[in-house]
Amino acid sequence: MSAQQYDEIGEAYEGFKALPLEQYSVVPGFLALVGDVRGKSVLDLACGTGFYSREFKRRGATELLGIDISGEMVAVAQALEERDPLGVRYEVGDASELRAFDERFDVGLAVQLLNYAEDIATTERMCRNVHRSLKPGGEFFLLNQSPDFDFDGPTPEKYGFRSVLTGEQVETGPKVRTTALLDPPVSFVANLPRREVYETCLRAAGFSELTWVPLTVSEAGVREFGADHWADYHANPPLEMLRCRV
Repeated sequence: MSAQQYDEIGEAYEGFKALPLEQYSVVPGFLALVGDVRGKSVLDLACGTGFYSREFKRRGATELLGIDISGEMVAVAQALEERDPLGVRYEVGDASELRAFDERFDVGLAVQLLNYAEDIATTERMCRNVHRSLKPGGEFFLLNQSPDFDFDGPTPEKYGFRSVLTGEQVETGPKVRTTALLDPPVSFVANLPRREVYETCLRAAGFSELTWVPLTVSEAGVREFGADHWADYHANPPLEMLRCRV
């Protein structure tokens, strides 16, 4: 797993959240899935520049630890914390070699994490590391590119992103290059694990009650662009969420 491509993106990553797909589907959808975190401790893996870490701390999480493999991403997150202190802690770390914690967390988050495992063994190791970091009964929420995304179907380009197959395959699935259509565009390469890879590895780690949850467009997104604008998105959803329990 290479941190280098994210080290090179750095602060530009914050701009992703302004793109229509993020603003009107992903962010409201993921926040709604996780729900009320008041009084809960949250572990945010692959936290990037800390967007969700900050958001859930604002929403009442008692403790929030964000971990990312990219030192540059964590540096941006820490700079944002210093500018507007919320009490979020960040550290550089690899989810496949996750350190032990003194206290387990109530909630785990993984936005685009397991797609960076280079093989099934690493995917399972990540899942086991998360499982031992969460309290019994705790919940783990994931957001991933949809395993069913059709690369020959309608594209998410009008919503701010382009996804293409690189032609390479790894054990968990094909490699994908995703480009955020910012100015200038920002690209990164990750894997697209098959649905059974997620399910098998999470269950092997001890998670239960696995539920796939579709993303929808918020009412604000329909108001802003009209329902017809989102037809391609509904015809070929680019992303999907997953929840499970310790």
